[in-house]
Amino acid sequence: MFFTVPTILTWTRIVAIPLIVGVFSVGLPHPVQNWVATIMFIAFALTDWLDGFLARRLNQTSAFGAFLDPVADKFLVCASLLVLVHLGRADVFVALIIIGREIAISALREWMAQIGASRSVAVHMLGKVKTTVQMVAIPFLLFDGQLFGVIDTGLWGRWLIWAAAILTVWSMVYYLRKALPEIRQRM
Repeated sequence: MFFTVPTILTWTRIVAIPLIVGVFSVGLPHPVQNWVATIMFIAFALTDWLDGFLARRLNQTSAFGAFLDPVADKFLVCASLLVLVHLGRADVFVALIIIGREIAISALREWMAQIGASRSVAVHMLGKVKTTVQMVAIPFLLFDGQLFGVIDTGLWGRWLIWAAAILTVWSMVYYLRKALPEIRQRM
């Protein structure tokens, strides 16, 4: 199941990373860079929904796809955050919070799976809300201009990325609290 349609869509999120980074390296005018990077991020982020839909619809779900999907999401988000920090559009502290949480919760989930307690740290609605806020904030920050002549995407993006950071901490605390009984039991 390495090369099913859903898995190929998941791979595109990983392939997108050097493309999005490269947009800011090829010498295009800044407004063009912003537009291209924003459109690319949105298109690749939509593959997250599409690959899951197709996997279920085509009956092509697999353990490999279940592993690769969140990895691809985290790579795309983390790489985009690093680009935004480099461009001065996101605070390094926000990036550290979000990236650090992703590493910590991924490690926690791996450990919980090893001890047979993965259900206690299964994806929760709070994590989904956090991801949604991130996925709106990042293209706003990549665009960094006036949308429809009225929406200051840079301003909204900064507010949303800080909201995502707060939700990130909140969801991390939630998952750690759910895992705490298992952690205490093994200490």
